[in-house]
Amino acid sequence: MTTASVWAAASAALLLVGACASNDTDSPRASNPNRQCFFANSARGFTVVDTQTVHVRVGARDIYRLDLMGTCPDINWNNQIALVSRGSSSICTGTGATVVTRGPTGQQRCPVRMVTKLSAEEVEALRPRDRP
Repeated sequence: MTTASVWAAASAALLLVGACASNDTDSPRASNPNRQCFFANSARGFTVVDTQTVHVRVGARDIYRLDLMGTCPDINWNNQIALVSRGSSSICTGTGATVVTRGPTGQQRCPVRMVTKLSAEEVEALRPRDRP
């Protein structure tokens, strides 16, 4: 076997292993069926409740509360945010999710402490200005 074919076989094996691994970790419920999380690209809107809380609309009817680790200055002046998750494309508690915003001094990265899916009753109880 030539060196080139060994490298090609090794590369193909790594790609296959990587693809299999990402399918398991990309699923929001793969490791824990009770875990509440969502895919970042399914977020449809957001509302800043205060400098430590953001509500995110996911799909047509779900709303998630993102509790930030600390104060995220100037987040309430943004028209858009980005949601970033380390390790997969889903936003869940414990995945290292971050809200990225723009402030007067540039980009701000605000780590998420907790992700909570609001129940239908909790959504109904929200003030209109707190609904995304």
